[in-house]
Amino acid sequence: MTIIDSVKTCVLQKYANFEGRAKRSEFWWFWLVTFVLSYIPLIGIVVSLGLLVPSIAVGIRRMHDVNKSGWWILCPIYNIVLAATEGTIGPNDYGEEPLDTPTGLEQ
Repeated sequence: MTIIDSVKTCVLQKYANFEGRAKRSEFWWFWLVTFVLSYIPLIGIVVSLGLLVPSIAVGIRRMHDVNKSGWWILCPIYNIVLAATEGTIGPNDYGEEPLDTPTGLEQ
């Protein structure tokens, strides 16, 4: 997933979707964009608040991809390890494996 696809997916298509799974590329590209935009003077606070819900949602979907409960995002060090871990291959308790398409659906 490209950086543009990741931002489109997290902000426009799955803004507050806490169900399903998110691949590593979707999570890390979105995290990078959020991190960079939050440090732009004057608009950083507005951007941070606007991206708070999608950031939590993609974090929970990332935990689901490694077959863990979304509550693991509250565990500071372990959630970084889980976010960097390769997701479960094939279906798991939280749904089918996400595809590398921008919407996460087959075309």
